[in-house]
Amino acid sequence: MKHAHAAHPVESKEHGPVDLVTALARARSPEEPGPDTPAGPAVRDWPGPPRPIPEASSGELDLQALLRLSLAASDGSGRLRPAPSAGALHPVDAELLVGPGCPLPPGRYGYDPLRHRVHRIGPEPDGTLPGTTVELSVTPQRTVSHYGHRAWPLMLLDTGHVVAALWLAGRVLGMREPVLRLDGPADGPVALVHFALPEGTRPPDGTHPPEERSAAHAPTPHELLARRSAPPPLRGSPPRDVLRAVLATAVQASAGELAWCAAVGEPRPELVELAAPDGTLRRLAAGEARPTLAVWAARQGWIAEAGAVLLAYGCPSDADAQRIRRIHLRAGFAAHLAHVAAVRHGLAARPVGSWQQADLGAALGAPPGRDWIVHGLALGTTHSDEGKTS
Repeated sequence: MKHAHAAHPVESKEHGPVDLVTALARARSPEEPGPDTPAGPAVRDWPGPPRPIPEASSGELDLQALLRLSLAASDGSGRLRPAPSAGALHPVDAELLVGPGCPLPPGRYGYDPLRHRVHRIGPEPDGTLPGTTVELSVTPQRTVSHYGHRAWPLMLLDTGHVVAALWLAGRVLGMREPVLRLDGPADGPVALVHFALPEGTRPPDGTHPPEERSAAHAPTPHELLARRSAPPPLRGSPPRDVLRAVLATAVQASAGELAWCAAVGEPRPELVELAAPDGTLRRLAAGEARPTLAVWAARQGWIAEAGAVLLAYGCPSDADAQRIRRIHLRAGFAAHLAHVAAVRHGLAARPVGSWQQADLGAALGAPPGRDWIVHGLALGTTHSDEGKTS
């Protein structure tokens, strides 16, 4: 496998290689973003005419349903796609490498989530596997337009959420476990998700199901289409058994890349984590953490009153670019599964991706620069129904 150089971890379609180590250090600093700039088109300008995705025949991969449940926008604005995105800017683009056993002829296709259409942009590369590989890349302009220098970690988290949306859609449709690739070469896609042919057909050589499993039961198609990030405020402390279940989902989906804890408020403010091997909640630290988290999370004051805040942390200051990318992708993936699990337990949930000076380890008395907050998920038992966004 070709490995990424530390200074060139991610290559966007528009801007080429990016020094992700420097980008993350700057995003973690207190430096404020500049004024907003134009976000540009919500979808890449794919060449060629759009074409519908045919219905799948028996034994074929159901691409139409897979993409409808994972990436397709629910209205023409592009703001209400099923996967959450910082600022509802949706920087993630998807290309499909279609092999044998699909309703589309083999080839490379660009996907338009606003129109739920594909554009054939080339033949399938040599070695294309049966089934479909979804290649995910980013258009930085969309996120940079609002978040400026804080954009790159947010785009990686967004991509992780999209990976999870695809993973869940495949699970709902009863597809074989997809193969995830979150640590590919610097000059390739940010992430890959391969869907093999349905059970009963010949599997592609050399593929193995990934280790990650969701602790939550499979959601329904309606639940996937209806998922949204709840608007603040999110108040009300989740029951301990529900908090434990949601936290367990995040831990399990992280595949050992991140640690997780939760900041809770009344009646006993504290940080809690899962105790191994029984999975009960144990105290990590006593005291009220939510006001500090609100400052660290780009001064979003509503976080100080959230019922609970799940925190993914790790990614030390000396992490190389490939590790930074893999950890952020995994954090987005795990937070997405935890979000779906929380909603299925009757909670309101909202991802929180922008963190500055959020050295959780140092705040708890550990050596600085080792345990930075990477992602968060705010939870509550009540919330406003107005102004819902993705």
